[in-house]
Amino acid sequence: MKPTLEAEVEIAATPERVWAILADPAAMVRHSPMVVASWVRVRPVRQGTRAYNLNRKGLLLWPMRTKVIEYDEPRRYAFVAKDNQAVWSFTLEPTEIGTRVVQRRETPRGVTEMSLKLGKLFPGGAGGLETELTSGMRRTLDSIKREAEGRSA
Repeated sequence: MKPTLEAEVEIAATPERVWAILADPAAMVRHSPMVVASWVRVRPVRQGTRAYNLNRKGLLLWPMRTKVIEYDEPRRYAFVAKDNQAVWSFTLEPTEIGTRVVQRRETPRGVTEMSLKLGKLFPGGAGGLETELTSGMRRTLDSIKREAEGRSA
């Protein structure tokens, strides 16, 4: 599997507006095609906040425990998935029209055995999972863009 997956979008909204939408683990229920439920342990969300997600792909359901590891408002938000050690992040930077958002999935500790097994469940093996994750990242960013720009789905 590739160590880093990335997608980006430019949004016609301020970084503060975009931040308010994406820097909450529970918001991913509205935006991510894989997250179907999320429970946040402590509010307000900040570095150290833990959340529990339920993810879904077809008939496959799996839990994901996460911990916010960066919370630099309104610039960078990152969390680690405790079960596979993948780091998911959003980086925001102001642009002429609003905000550029880059979403990344990094695996600085390598890919876990669980991720490799999950990858085998997708057509194309790990490459199929990478394609699915990157597609999901684009869908997530497009959904955040629609909400930030005040457009419906």
